[in-house]
Amino acid sequence: MKRNVLLLNIIVLLTILASCGSYRKTAYFQDLQNKSSKEAINNFTPLTIQPEDILGINVSSLNPEASAIFNYNLNTVTGTNQNNPNNPVIGYLVDRKGEIQLPLVGNFKVSGLTTSQVRDNLRKELLKYLKEPVVNIRLINFKVSVMGDVARPGVYQVQNERLTIPEAVSMAGDLNITALRNNITLIRETNGTREFIPVDLTSKNLFNSPYYYLKSNDVIYVQPGKNKYASVDNSYRTLSLLLSALSIAVIVITRN
Repeated sequence: MKRNVLLLNIIVLLTILASCGSYRKTAYFQDLQNKSSKEAINNFTPLTIQPEDILGINVSSLNPEASAIFNYNLNTVTGTNQNNPNNPVIGYLVDRKGEIQLPLVGNFKVSGLTTSQVRDNLRKELLKYLKEPVVNIRLINFKVSVMGDVARPGVYQVQNERLTIPEAVSMAGDLNITALRNNITLIRETNGTREFIPVDLTSKNLFNSPYYYLKSNDVIYVQPGKNKYASVDNSYRTLSLLLSALSIAVIVITRN
């Protein structure tokens, strides 16, 4: 009888400890209704090129020897296999004036434009030198930083030109349970200015925010809750309490 009462008390204790914590503080997009719905996407804006960006440019045409001079990358310098996708690309650095230096063309304005706009403009310019040029452009150094109370803080390279705040958080392994989901800070530098934008991951309004889609070099800071240290310290105390309770239970059971 004593053994059953002791085990019941331990189970109740574990249940109480496991139930501690507020669901309302950990759920994302809490105001979403639990049913299917649709809404138009009106806040997406294509990524635009900024100074200090690096562009990978590949040009082909009916006269390949002439077009090869535009394909400046590390493979050209080292003579390595150009079909190897793991080879880093040097590319064209956008200067402070928002321009890149191209063979034959010279200064070429790219800042403030999308990669598709630069592609179209460059193709028109290359018609002076090449026959039926085909131009492919990629932003090489698209990266975002996620720091603070997340599972894997770090700098993350992005392969395409579309990344959202939830995707960046997922790349960092999601927020820790102690993170403040309604007090995230997005840090963005654009045209010589720095913005600090508050982000609330508990509200569905994020989906319509003009900051929902990230830009290159954005920084996401996840603030930990004030009780983070207390919760970590409490975890050790809880573990010690459980071990003590289990030890007592074992002693009582073995003596009976």
